[in-house]
Order: sequence, then structure tokens, then C-alpha cells
Amino acid sequence: MKISETVKFIVDWIKDYKRTNNINGLVVGVSGGIDSALTSTLCGLSGIKTLCLNMPIKQKEDQYLRAERHIEWLKKKFDNIGSIDIDLTNVFNQFKLSVENNSSSNKLALANTRSRIRMMTLYYYAAINNSIVVGTGNKVEDFGVGFYTKYGDGGVDISPIADLMKSEVFKISKALEINNEILEAKPTDGLWDDDRSDEDQIGASYNDLEKVMNSLEKGINPEEFDSEMKEKYTIYKKHHLANKHKMISIPVCKIPNELKS
Repeated sequence: MKISETVKFIVDWIKDYKRTNNINGLVVGVSGGIDSALTSTLCGLSGIKTLCLNMPIKQKEDQYLRAERHIEWLKKKFDNIGSIDIDLTNVFNQFKLSVENNSSSNKLALANTRSRIRMMTLYYYAAINNSIVVGTGNKVEDFGVGFYTKYGDGGVDISPIADLMKSEVFKISKALEINNEILEAKPTDGLWDDDRSDEDQIGASYNDLEKVMNSLEKGINPEEFDSEMKEKYTIYKKHHLANKHKMISIPVCKIPNELKS
């Protein structure tokens, strides 16, 4: 992978978007994970005014502190970085009190609500600053297994790293000297009260999912996979099909012309 050329390509892409869309700046949520760390660093490299938000909701302390330290690192490194630390726990708790019920899907619905509250917050600050919300999803999450919240962390204006596999995110992040504590942290969506990782929830590692995606992109028939790869493919396919509605355009009911005339 040509890392420096890829970084320049993404940064130029962000700058071109700003130039052609009459916006003042960028807004990005920083979670303490590697994807948002890389995305915010690329925004810093763009020279465009960037607001980084740390938005804990009942967050694990290590996640919160990783995000805080990364933002401080960004602010020392780039003049165009600003930040706001806004605790949304009370907002979430009030929402939870208003809708609480005992349905079996309650916990997942509330987990996704955390992401959607953060999305609303990002767009609030984007609106008052004539800015856009920058997405932090990678290719495996966004187009492989759909591991994100619809109208939550999936509610963005641009996606600078959505064509990068997770391994490529790591390679570029390491080259840009992003903090080791972020590089070494296990990936997690941070939407639960416990410390479950992305792998715990998906049932496969990003490395395994990436191997499946790369094989499929090369046109390899899943029937040719070995037994271990078939097992990972089954997991990939289950999530891909279940979450495909997130990855495609919203279906529109097209009315026949003869009904309109």
C-alpha cells in the first residue's frame, strides 16, 4: 500500500469537497477508537477548520480518556482543530425513562439510541457552524457487515475512509503516529454498559471478515473456501444480508405514469 500517496489522496478529496460545496468546516465525533482517530487526523491534515466532539454516554473511562488524549494530541499538532467535550448521559437517561419497556429488543434499541443521540449532537454543531459531519466508518463496517447504526454513526455527509479495509486503517494510523493506546485497543462500538468488543458482537474478527471480502472481490466462489473460511463467510453473509438495507438507497415507491395522468 502506498501510504503517503493514499493519505494525500484522501486529504485532497476532503479539500475538494469543501471547495465545491461552500462549507466552512468539518465536525467529527472522536470515540477513542482507531477509525475516528484516523478520520480526525486526516481532517487535521486538510487544514480545514475541524471541530472534534467527545460525547460520552455512560462511557467506559478508558474509552473516554483515549478520545480525550487523542483530541489533545490533534490540537497540539494542528492549528485548525477545535474541540468540545459534551456528556450526553443525562440526555440518554431521560430518553430511557420516557420509553422504557420490557421488550426483548429493548437493549439493542437503546444501544442504537446512544449512537443516534450523538448523531443529532454532531449535526447541531455542524448546523451552527455551516459545517458538515464527517463519517468514521471503514469498508468492512460500512459495506461488508453493516456494523453501524442507521441514522446514528451511519448518518454522515462524507465518508473519507469508507474505502479502506480495517488493516489499511491500521497501517495508515501507524504511519501517522496515532497514539499506541488507540492502535492497541480492541475495537468496540462503545454502545453498551459492558466491555463487549466488535468481535464479540459480530462473531468474527475484522481480519477474518476482510479475508472474506477480499476473496469475494477477486471473484472466488465461496464453494472453493476451506472449512474455516466457509465458517467466516457464513457469519459475513448473515450480517451482510441482515444489514443490507443500511447500505442501499432508501426504496422509493414509484407511481406509474398512467396513475398520475
